[in-house]
Amino acid sequence: MEKSGFRSLSISLILAYLLSSPTFTIDAASPFELQAKDRVRTLPGQAFNVSFAHYSGYVTVNEESGRALFYWFFEAVEDPASKPLVLWLNGGPGCSSIAFGVAEEVGPFHINADGKGVYLNPYSWNQVANMLFLDSPIGVGYSYSNTSEDLSSNGDKRTASDSLVFLQKWFDRFPQYKGREFYLTGESYAGHYVPQLAQAIVRYNMRSGENSINLIGYMVGNALTDDFHDHYGIFEFMWASGLISDQTYKLLNVFCDFQSFVHTSSECEKILDIASGELGNIDPYSIFTPSCTAAVVSSKNRLLKRLRSVGRIGENYDPCTEKHSTVYFNLPEVQKALHVNPKVAPTKWETCSDTVNENWKDSATSVLHIYRELIPSGLRIWMFSGDTDAVIPVTSTRYNIDSLKLPTIAPWHAWYDDGQVAGWSQVYEGLTFVTIRGAGHEVPLHRPKQALVLFKSFLSGHPMAGLSQLDDS
Repeated sequence: MEKSGFRSLSISLILAYLLSSPTFTIDAASPFELQAKDRVRTLPGQAFNVSFAHYSGYVTVNEESGRALFYWFFEAVEDPASKPLVLWLNGGPGCSSIAFGVAEEVGPFHINADGKGVYLNPYSWNQVANMLFLDSPIGVGYSYSNTSEDLSSNGDKRTASDSLVFLQKWFDRFPQYKGREFYLTGESYAGHYVPQLAQAIVRYNMRSGENSINLIGYMVGNALTDDFHDHYGIFEFMWASGLISDQTYKLLNVFCDFQSFVHTSSECEKILDIASGELGNIDPYSIFTPSCTAAVVSSKNRLLKRLRSVGRIGENYDPCTEKHSTVYFNLPEVQKALHVNPKVAPTKWETCSDTVNENWKDSATSVLHIYRELIPSGLRIWMFSGDTDAVIPVTSTRYNIDSLKLPTIAPWHAWYDDGQVAGWSQVYEGLTFVTIRGAGHEVPLHRPKQALVLFKSFLSGHPMAGLSQLDDS
């Protein structure tokens, strides 16, 4: 048994002994008791043991309305006490970090094709960090509210505020992680969530006069950042990739460039409908991989539905991962193992909530001003992009970064994995940009090994290895 497994087992045995002792009492609010209640012992369909501890449960972020966010936390495989803490967020708005971040991207457990069990992900990010996944906002995944109106009143501002409250209370439940190096990561509409939460943390630390949450930096992938630049880059990418006609490309720029991603005009919707027909039945999230024929989107406007649901959808690429997760996370025995309360949680678990997505309130037209605010603070900020994604493509991110007008520290160069070009990178003053060759919207799904290399480099603060660095080593 590895060191971390022995440590977790020892703590569990000691706690069990103390709790069973007639002379020992423990405060109901004790973090040790709360952690013990949230500990996940095993998962249905798990035919193997793991050396790391993991926990799941709820943190109430608003007592008055009863808003509670669901989390799943995985300690690092080895020596978690020495590893940083990393929060992962998926987007949508309305998509589950459990469905995507855990079950098909960077989590240790991925779902079998029959939807009845799990297998180990060899490229899980808890190989090098303690990983915390959050279903946010309420109405997403297993997260819930006792006030039904909350489900139709989500927006950027409340999501950031609730997420900050979640972190404060989560650190109270897991005090051993207070002061630990902390990073934010995410993709897609988390291009809003992550910098907005980073801004909230930095301002909270300034108000409190102490580094209450030791935020070191954040990293976002294929991230919605600025409505104009993102739309402009999407249409250019689709046209240059031969997905749409010249006429449609021109019309998209006329009617959609200045539109909101979340609140689109009817004129823009009509042109997106035309573009959707020209694309055919491909997956815009990964234009060169097969679509899941078992889950063809029935919406008249497939492209518009997918652009609005930014965050859905390799070596052994399975295009139907969402279908497997939907089966697994609706199993009563799985929900029991994860401490889901069936009396309050959504009656049907979904990868993405249409209710949350279609009723989204405030959505910032741009978060570039947050980058301008946070870059001088010295945070480590990275942006990455899978280069076969047509939903938030590499062109969009490059336009966003160019608008920041940052001085270049290290010019554009290829980076390598196992002697092969794995992507390209450029280091700016205050920001690092990395592309991943052949990856779609969900980079860790399509290129899991290269995504782990990227994550290790981000945590170390070292740029991606160019050919000269490989030769020197």
